[in-house]
Amino acid sequence: MSITEIGLALASCAVVMALVAWWSFRQASEDVSTRDGYFLAGRHLGGLFIAGSLLLTNLSAEQLIGLNGSAYGFDMSSMAWEVTAALATIAMALIFLPRYLASAFTTLPEFLASRFDRDVQRLSVILFMLGYGLVTIPSILYSGSIAVIRLFDIPELFGISQFEALVVTILVIGSIGAVYAVFGGLKAVAVSDTLNGVGLLIVGALVPVLGLIALGEGDLLSGLRTLLSEHPDKLNAIGGEQSPIPFGTIFTGMIFANLFYWCANQYVIQRTLAARSLAEGQKGVLLSGFFKILVPFFMMIPGVIAFHLYGPGLASIDQAYPALIRDVFPVWMMGFFLAVLFGAVFSSFNSLLNSAATMFTLDIYAPMRKTALSEQQTVRIAMIASVVIALFSFCVAPLLWFAPEGLWQVIRIFTGFYNIPIVVIVLVGLFARHTPAMAAKIVIIFHVITYGLLKFALADWVTLHFLHIYAILFVIEVAIMLLAGRIAPRQQAWQLEDNHLVDMTPWRHARPVAFTLLSLVVLLYLVFSPIGLASEAPGPGFYLALTALAAANIACWLWAGRGPQSSRDERS
Repeated sequence: MSITEIGLALASCAVVMALVAWWSFRQASEDVSTRDGYFLAGRHLGGLFIAGSLLLTNLSAEQLIGLNGSAYGFDMSSMAWEVTAALATIAMALIFLPRYLASAFTTLPEFLASRFDRDVQRLSVILFMLGYGLVTIPSILYSGSIAVIRLFDIPELFGISQFEALVVTILVIGSIGAVYAVFGGLKAVAVSDTLNGVGLLIVGALVPVLGLIALGEGDLLSGLRTLLSEHPDKLNAIGGEQSPIPFGTIFTGMIFANLFYWCANQYVIQRTLAARSLAEGQKGVLLSGFFKILVPFFMMIPGVIAFHLYGPGLASIDQAYPALIRDVFPVWMMGFFLAVLFGAVFSSFNSLLNSAATMFTLDIYAPMRKTALSEQQTVRIAMIASVVIALFSFCVAPLLWFAPEGLWQVIRIFTGFYNIPIVVIVLVGLFARHTPAMAAKIVIIFHVITYGLLKFALADWVTLHFLHIYAILFVIEVAIMLLAGRIAPRQQAWQLEDNHLVDMTPWRHARPVAFTLLSLVVLLYLVFSPIGLASEAPGPGFYLALTALAAANIACWLWAGRGPQSSRDERS
């Protein structure tokens, strides 16, 4: 790119980002003066904004680079993280969300305080804050900045070192994200995420199309035929033991990792707690599940195309997507692409920042006060906390540059210290109403110690995939809580509070839509399997399975259309 082209790209990027910021703050201008307004967008979010915010909160530049690199270097097995997440969105929409909205809490630790006691609330906040502050927020800034640097070769463009480019990119991305989180609250975050999400979908659709045209030397259909006929093993999502994600892990720890992320992770569920009704919340959550189904096409097929274009000779698999973008994406659209890329990175950052500030204010600072905080004081403390956490993350993120590879791997699996115990105590807490608070405390302490020993101290002897370790610990910890409930049950069974602040009428199409979403997950694994595209030609078994799926969906929708959905209260 010439200096003029670089200038035009940066200028158009700035214009797009400015328009997104203007519209986001305009929409959020009336929702930042009160507690519910700042933390939960006034409980007025509709399904589209919930879905858009969930999409951008979940997807970032790291996945653009990492998933495409995995497809380039291995196969499609890494799509499991994205595709199977759709199952967790179904659980969230039908099981967790009705109970969450009925309880009308703002943070998950607040719910745990009402279900168990203040000590469980404090322990969960410690786990979340340590995970967010020391690992998740800095690593998102770091990995997102690295992605931007790789895609646009910033050191070469501006004549600075790699580390200087990293620091500058972290400050730019972090500062923009912090502005949304500090001054706009959740509403500004959700609106900007939705607008950037539309951009991400446009870019995501363009890249594989342009890649196929390049592969076919100007002919889209020719490129598609090459993709489907040559190296069909690259289109296999049924991972073996040497694949990034062995297929068996989908049925063990990945289930529980996704349940935590989509059903019990504060920075994800916070936008669903802001739904203006149960029906809108269910629409948003399920729509986000359909977006996850698209991820393999947007974030993995380009990696396979890159393999066909460049062969296996790239120095690193992480160079596959940047190389493809530089070769096939029009120069005049690079500014738009850069804006979308920045949006994808800082959306995850500002969502985490907003949620961390929410938990600090409501679960740490407020309970320590002898007098109640006013609405204005609560918002002001949250703003100050956001600034402090942001500045702290600006300091920590660049230090990852100096970390040895082993430490980086530790960071990548660090969420294992808190994801499984949180989802265990939430699940058991909701459905085993006699389980005492002591059981939750035992599980948290047990998990932190045991997981640390298995993954680090005993790593040379325990060679199980970390997702299998998740599953084993999940089963053990559920058993601990249920056993505690039998030995020393609560004197009075816990009851879900009826604090309805929004309409709790469920969406009448939620169940058939959920069934269709589940069917699409199965369909993707049929398509990207040895009986589908990962073979010379799909056999009769493939078409028989497709027919069965289609028939099951038709039957489900006909059954659902027989009459209005029962008004039975789904909160019980």
